[in-house]
Amino acid sequence: MRSRRIRRFAWAVLLTLTASLPVACSSGSGGGGELSAGPVTLRFTWWGADDRHKRTQQVIELFQKKHPNITVRGEFKDWNSYWDSLATTVAANDAPDVIQMDELYLASYAQRGALLDLNTEKTHLNTGDFDAKALATGAIDGQQYGLPVGLGSYAMVANTDLLAKYQIPLPDDATWSWDDLKKVGEQVSKAGGGSVWGVQSPGFSDAGGLQIWAGQAGGSLFDDKGKVAIPPEVLTRYFTYLRDLARGGAAPPPSVTIEKAGGTLAQSAVATNATAFGFCWNTQLTTLSAASGQNLKLLKLPGDAQAHAAYYKPSMFWSVSARSKHPAEAALLLDFLANDPDAAKIMLTDRGVPANTKIRTAIDSSLKPTDKAAADYLNEIKVSDPPRVTPNGASTVETILKRHAEDVLFDRAAPEAAAKAFTAELQADVDAAR
Repeated sequence: MRSRRIRRFAWAVLLTLTASLPVACSSGSGGGGELSAGPVTLRFTWWGADDRHKRTQQVIELFQKKHPNITVRGEFKDWNSYWDSLATTVAANDAPDVIQMDELYLASYAQRGALLDLNTEKTHLNTGDFDAKALATGAIDGQQYGLPVGLGSYAMVANTDLLAKYQIPLPDDATWSWDDLKKVGEQVSKAGGGSVWGVQSPGFSDAGGLQIWAGQAGGSLFDDKGKVAIPPEVLTRYFTYLRDLARGGAAPPPSVTIEKAGGTLAQSAVATNATAFGFCWNTQLTTLSAASGQNLKLLKLPGDAQAHAAYYKPSMFWSVSARSKHPAEAALLLDFLANDPDAAKIMLTDRGVPANTKIRTAIDSSLKPTDKAAADYLNEIKVSDPPRVTPNGASTVETILKRHAEDVLFDRAAPEAAAKAFTAELQADVDAAR
């Protein structure tokens, strides 16, 4: 609770102070500025665990050897303290030069003039090996505020060992439907006898499944202007499907679903072999497989082989502060992080399957089998244009979705009422941030 209050305070400070920044600073000082011949110090901040810190420090050392006049000072934290610190430093006009940025916060920082339009530094940043749809995930109104680091796509993961144990065939993900998933889930639950269920309920990990559900219906969660746009009937069907999975026995009872959703990824229903099917990002396969100890396989989501609503989701972005005194050198560091094969061989898939297609190919032979499966999945699926970047104020979407999904599962709200409440609450947060 204390951390949450601190974060809210820091965010309030950020919103107040950066709102007064001139719009011009969103394009930086740069226009493709020249590199300095003298010594330059860059501050580079990221979140992550110890292994990521070690790998990133190795990459920094490699960059400094190739650019001896540039010193890079790393600043790393865990997820929670990272955002508190970033909000405070940005508000104080003391932001790091290079920032590891998350999709949930990209618009909030960019639209208040805190991030550089990377298009202004194309002289030093080459994005030619990036898929256009991947680059679009970090663009807002034609300006590139984030360079995608790694890419993921929403998927279904199946425990093939459990299916073999219960003699249930693996569904054909080129033809199956949401109703097929419900039916096979009921088969697994019946065979599992109350200790194993068919399907890990969606709606409790993130909004990726809802984005796909909206896309398959021809809609989207947000429109181009950042307004909540998912049609009420589509959202009602989503909540109804969650309820029907639980009522029909395809998914665990609500109490089990909430318990599993409250833990880490390694404590989820799929990771603990409590369900045979689950929803995940393809890049989570390695963690899930290690925790499960069984053979897991990525499948296309039901209905998506025909609808092609899948999309690229960046694991994170590289961004540059609009107030950086060295935008050219910061862009050069981004170029190194994104395009250098030696750097890629150090980072591998720690930050996701590389968004750079050439780099992805270059490290393929160095990947673990599960990481390679994640990369192969990304190469094989057909994707739509990415959904609109989460609008300013809507970083609460996952919290709101979980709460209303829980209300539906416990029969505290009908699906239609939950759909209306979800939309109203999320839109109110977006409006409040404007």
